[in-house]
Amino acid sequence: MHGAGNATTIYPLTFEPVFRDYIWGGRRLETLLGRPLPPGIVAESWDISGHPDSPTRVATGHWKGRTLPEVMAALGADLVGSHSSEMLARGRFPLLIKLLDANQDLSVQVHPDDAYAARHERGEIGKSEMWYVLHADPGYTLVHGVKPGVTRRQLRQAIASDRVDEVLSRVPVSPGDTIDVPAGTVHALLAGAVVAEIQQNSDVTYRLYDWARVGSDGKSRPLHIDRALDVIDFSRAATGPVPPQNLTETDALRRQLLVRRPQFTTERLIMAPGATFSGRCDGSTFEIWGCVEGACRVTWAGTPVDLAAVQFVLLPAALGAFAVSAEGPSTLLRIYI
Repeated sequence: MHGAGNATTIYPLTFEPVFRDYIWGGRRLETLLGRPLPPGIVAESWDISGHPDSPTRVATGHWKGRTLPEVMAALGADLVGSHSSEMLARGRFPLLIKLLDANQDLSVQVHPDDAYAARHERGEIGKSEMWYVLHADPGYTLVHGVKPGVTRRQLRQAIASDRVDEVLSRVPVSPGDTIDVPAGTVHALLAGAVVAEIQQNSDVTYRLYDWARVGSDGKSRPLHIDRALDVIDFSRAATGPVPPQNLTETDALRRQLLVRRPQFTTERLIMAPGATFSGRCDGSTFEIWGCVEGACRVTWAGTPVDLAAVQFVLLPAALGAFAVSAEGPSTLLRIYI
């Protein structure tokens, strides 16, 4: 599939978010981040989504009102780039960008890798992800892995005897931390955090334990213990927050590597007022930029796009030269394949 882009159809894409109301959510996407929310519980905001369950619609310009899968079908490689040819052939946008409000503990869960999901989930893709912590209550910890030496048998016994907490590794995190959650990692966001989640475009989740709670229908949510135990990587030690690696540093701009893997790379840019990063989408990959603190402006050959915290923009692979300028002290995430 080849792209059919031109100056009218290739431009930075912003989207109308889609909200999800899982039982563990709250209202902090509104109270902390200023998002207008529908009434009731809001657990997740899917900000850039090509997932068939909740695709996001373009907010402005030529593609306004069209879903991300529709734009991808029309633009092809001009949208996603040559590095995502396999996902393009599947008709699936590679990544999914969410905000999560953990007002209660999330279930203890694990995601499969691509190979396991292809075999056991009707050809679905796996789910590696990362969290960037936007807010964490004082003293906050989350579940990241199992304790060193815990075996599959010990974990199964702990689940059966309701002692799961004794074998889980808890790590403290603070705002600005990055938690890497590759497929096969046991994990749970616990009550008291708001995070941005960058993940493969998959919703395959195996729930190990749900704190003995019931849903709004009065029933326990289903567990997937056998499949979870199949995919857990017991050799991977929990490492806690990822130490950022400095890539470039000037007085005005510090660029850091947070996560690099085949599925996606995420950088953080810490920018002084007026600082500018110049880039180019050369056809190899799209870029997603997220303003997580402050405010910035994305300029290219057309109308500039202004982002405030917390907002994301998708730059098509065929966009060409662009620049990102900080309006005040700002922190940005840059995501690409």
